[in-house]
Amino acid sequence: MKKLIIASAIALAATGASAQVKVGVILGFTGPLESITPGMADSAELAFKEASDSGLLLGGQKIEAIRGDSTCTDSAAASAAAERLITSDGVVAIMGADCSGVTTAIANNVAVPKGVVMVSPSATSPALTTIKDNGYFFRTAPSDARQGQVLADIVKGRGVDEIAVTYTNNDYGKGLSDSFANAFKAAGGKVAITAAHEDGKADYSAEVGALAASGAKVLAVFGYVDQGGKGIIQAALDAGAFDEFVMADGMVGQSLIDAIGSDLNGSFATLPGNEGEGSKMYNKLAETAGIGTEGPYRGESYDAAALISLAIQAAGSTDRAAIQSKLMSVANAPGTKILPGELAKGLKILADGGDIDYVGATSVELTEVGESGGSYKELEVKDGKFETIKVH
Repeated sequence: MKKLIIASAIALAATGASAQVKVGVILGFTGPLESITPGMADSAELAFKEASDSGLLLGGQKIEAIRGDSTCTDSAAASAAAERLITSDGVVAIMGADCSGVTTAIANNVAVPKGVVMVSPSATSPALTTIKDNGYFFRTAPSDARQGQVLADIVKGRGVDEIAVTYTNNDYGKGLSDSFANAFKAAGGKVAITAAHEDGKADYSAEVGALAASGAKVLAVFGYVDQGGKGIIQAALDAGAFDEFVMADGMVGQSLIDAIGSDLNGSFATLPGNEGEGSKMYNKLAETAGIGTEGPYRGESYDAAALISLAIQAAGSTDRAAIQSKLMSVANAPGTKILPGELAKGLKILADGGDIDYVGATSVELTEVGESGGSYKELEVKDGKFETIKVH
């Protein structure tokens, strides 16, 4: 995908075309989600390329995606990356960020004060619902307030009545843990212990020992696939403390299965997504582009970038405030429904003064605060991969 973007930029320079619309892509290219980030970035850039190649965006302008590293965990570094993109590179909007803590920091410290729209594909903390964003923060992923409820229902439905919970010690982990625990208790379940864990440690045997001492036989791990979450699971298996794990979106990635192996079979998780027409159309586009469809938040990333592209067209300019004012209208009814691969159709309708309702890969419909209501896949590890069992 990166080669396609580079080739497109070279061709643009060769023809003498110079009109570029700069958009930031801020994701954790390093850090605890680095194995899933490339697929998310490539998916966003796939949408930007689709809009550019149509020749219809603002009369033939092209989108130049400029990447910044959120690190997922370092709020200062993430804010600095956003500052550079906005002040030095002159981006008119940001696709990102990914993890909830750095997303909050960028919104509060940089994007909102400077009047730059952010559309996150994966920041899910419930606290972001009430952030003071002046209407400049949106997300195509649903809040963990809903994920916790869905996961609790799944766990109870699978006959689990008592569970131990560990979460990464940040906004994402705490918000999801609280949501899950409250819903699980309300459904009659018992949370034997809830304990935070820190990322970046070499040894999690002490944490696992405390979790096992609770007497629970099933462990819920709300962490990160390339960091502490993986370490907790490996330590639990090494100690023989747990052999069944409940996970959420931050733990879904092929790298986890590759690292743990067959001991993960039978464990299950939730991940935002669906298997509707839009999802199938996105999968076809991604496969053709060589991106693949197995990683999390790829559809949400495509949708975030598509919404930005369509809002720019609806605004009729690259004015940041004008883009913000149009994002909600292109995302929701009324209007002609637009699916993945149909951005040219949407751009043409908007250029002609019509209305669109962007459905996208994930059935986008934004709430009054600018976040997706969303649906969730129930996943189970079978034969070396995450398989979809049901959509909730």
